[in-house]
Amino acid sequence: MSDTRARIRRHVLDTPGVHFNRLGRELDVATGQAQYHLRRLVRDDELAVERVAGRTHYFDPAFDPWERRTIAFLRRETARELIVRLYTAGPTRPTDLAEELGLARSTVAWHVSTLADAGVLEKSDSRPMTLRLAAPERTATLLEIVSPSLPDRLLDRFTRTVDHLFE
Repeated sequence: MSDTRARIRRHVLDTPGVHFNRLGRELDVATGQAQYHLRRLVRDDELAVERVAGRTHYFDPAFDPWERRTIAFLRRETARELIVRLYTAGPTRPTDLAEELGLARSTVAWHVSTLADAGVLEKSDSRPMTLRLAAPERTATLLEIVSPSLPDRLLDRFTRTVDHLFE
């Protein structure tokens, strides 16, 4: 295995759910070079890939698809805040989440839909709707191994600022 490929593999194993752009930045690897080595690692089942909400994330293949999707969301500040809030305080309504976290309702609605589609949280059928984590114990385990990067947090904060302007 080439040195670059080994570095990429080690970085992914040490940083589960790292997305493509962050990996290239942190390892100072050219885009084409990163693509080539990642493709080979995925093809050889040394890494797993998951595309979540517009970003490509890489993982140790030991993570199952649900864990991969959940970790990808935990790397994003806003989604992580929603997940942590549901974990610590239990089921709640989307409007309460928006108010407690200082988020626009549209932001919460988008994240709730995306997280529900991924199986990370569940929406009640009753009115008013309540939200709860689909697998709180499994989610808690994943919370311990991942935190969003600074660029991810900055992007989320920018999105929130712009979102409030149009509310």
